[in-house]
Amino acid sequence: MTNELIVYTDGSSRGNPGPGGYGAILNWNGKMKELSKGFRRTTNNRMELMAVIAALEALTKDGINIVVYSDSQYVVKAVKEGWLKKWIATDFRGGKKNADLWRRFFELSKKNNIRFEWVRGHADNPYNNRCDVLATTAADGRNLAVDTGFESGLN
Repeated sequence: MTNELIVYTDGSSRGNPGPGGYGAILNWNGKMKELSKGFRRTTNNRMELMAVIAALEALTKDGINIVVYSDSQYVVKAVKEGWLKKWIATDFRGGKKNADLWRRFFELSKKNNIRFEWVRGHADNPYNNRCDVLATTAADGRNLAVDTGFESGLN
């Protein structure tokens, strides 16, 4: 038994911007939970990041070791290469996109020990492929939610 939560995430948009969705799989010692949600107008990068946020918001306790597998270089590099720390330090000066979501992620990230790993999208990873199905199905769904951060223009 491992003391590590494994999270796979993916985001999708039909057009950029356009209808979008995210999918996430949480795997805690073989116990799986799937998450997905669709939005009427958003971007692919917002959905990639929203998938990670949704996974973190689904947790019921803090202090967990988490490995997040994402096919989004935008998300993975922002964390691993220190972009996010610079954006936070400069209060997102220069019009960095998705500041609303990055701030949300940053606050959530303080509660756990999170490591990001990049995984090739649309390849042979069944969990990433399942997240892609969850994300695209959500984007194609009915009763899509409003991505207020995007639609308000405050992102």
